[in-house]
Amino acid sequence: MNNKFVDREKELEFLNSEYYKKGSSLIVIYGRRRIGKTALIKRFISNKPALYFLASEEMERENLNNFKNLIAGFTNNELLKKGFDFSWDDLFAVLKDYKKEVKKVIVIDEFQYLGKANNAFPSILQRIWDTMLKDENIMVILCGSLINMMESQTLSYSSPLYGRRTGQIKLKQISFLDYGDFFENKSEDELIQFYAVTGGVPKYIEAFKEEREIFEGIRKKILNRQSFLYEEPVFLLEKEVADIGSYFSIIKTIAHGNHKLGKLAAALGVNQTGLTKYLRTMIDLDLIERQVPITESNPEKSKRGLYFIKDNFIEFWFKFIYPYRSYIEMEDTGFVMGKIKDSFIDYHVSFVYKKICMEKMWAMNRENKFSFKILKLGRWWNNSQEIDIVGLNEETGDIIFGECKYLNTKVDLNVFYSLLQKSKEVNWKKGNRREHFIIFSRSGFSPHLIELSKKRTDLILINRLDSK
Repeated sequence: MNNKFVDREKELEFLNSEYYKKGSSLIVIYGRRRIGKTALIKRFISNKPALYFLASEEMERENLNNFKNLIAGFTNNELLKKGFDFSWDDLFAVLKDYKKEVKKVIVIDEFQYLGKANNAFPSILQRIWDTMLKDENIMVILCGSLINMMESQTLSYSSPLYGRRTGQIKLKQISFLDYGDFFENKSEDELIQFYAVTGGVPKYIEAFKEEREIFEGIRKKILNRQSFLYEEPVFLLEKEVADIGSYFSIIKTIAHGNHKLGKLAAALGVNQTGLTKYLRTMIDLDLIERQVPITESNPEKSKRGLYFIKDNFIEFWFKFIYPYRSYIEMEDTGFVMGKIKDSFIDYHVSFVYKKICMEKMWAMNRENKFSFKILKLGRWWNNSQEIDIVGLNEETGDIIFGECKYLNTKVDLNVFYSLLQKSKEVNWKKGNRREHFIIFSRSGFSPHLIELSKKRTDLILINRLDSK
């Protein structure tokens, strides 16, 4: 990877602003596993007086002892080195009093394991913060996985630590527009196909960054039973949830094209209310998302909601690996590779391309590339039609309709006129709106469509996603 810390500059900037401000800070960093939380923290503390503690799934006493040993080395405290039976209060008191003139950073990574070993630990830390640390020259960073951190220990209203934090970072996946920084000499088309498999998860990108060709990478890094990616979804879910079988069944059913709650319930043979808690958990884990047509005025109550897998790798795995695991176990990977090659583009990459185009539109919006500001962006559908991308501005009445074509052939006039026809079915500010159109194409555009775009100021054609 390049020396640049890809797509995390804003997070580093925020952490540094907290560090260099006067007084104390309590920061919560959370997000799904493999997303680069620890890498971000280690980069941030690399030039600062910092103590980094990685909590484990052991008993509280073991974690306490490991924390004590770290502090003993950090502060060169002989009493700690020789002694036993210290409390959390004792240890934080030593840290507080050590080199008070220098702002110290205390990091507790995998914080949720401490609360798991002793559910009173967030209360203990709250008391330590309130009575000992909040008025000191100190910065505390609590880091952990999404479900445990958000709902129970630091961010939820019922948490003892609620209201103590001075900031939080929810670390998200790397944007496709920054994805090329991980690779050298890859075409945009190659990057799209790699991104369709790895998504923006740094750990997955690292696994693929030396691979020259996507199918060879899939064979070596996913179909290989010794590779961590072969078992990755199992690892991800078993760390976060108890009933892994139910979650697998739901994700597999979504991957096979069942996006409506009713269809999901019917395919799984359960009632809809029984599915809701599982779907909510997977939304919190950033594994799936609920979408409604972008023109819906009350999205939360909309009955048109559809569920989609949000993570590119998880979607790829449930489409192409999970159904054929028995073949992989019997080392018949040639058969599985054949299945992947047959439908990789049409069944997977073309859908990811639509998400990438949406990212590009947000970037263009930030750079004021449109004649209006997009305030809402998403998909639109009704019972008979769907449009890949629709962007709205409720205040100005502007609406943009977009189509994304990941094809081997140039896009011709018929695609535009089809989009124009579908736009008439969108019942949003009809008769009182300004319409715009945008078409993305993998393979460029026909001369006729290019000529038309020169005459129509309301039509934008995008061939290269990295074009400014």
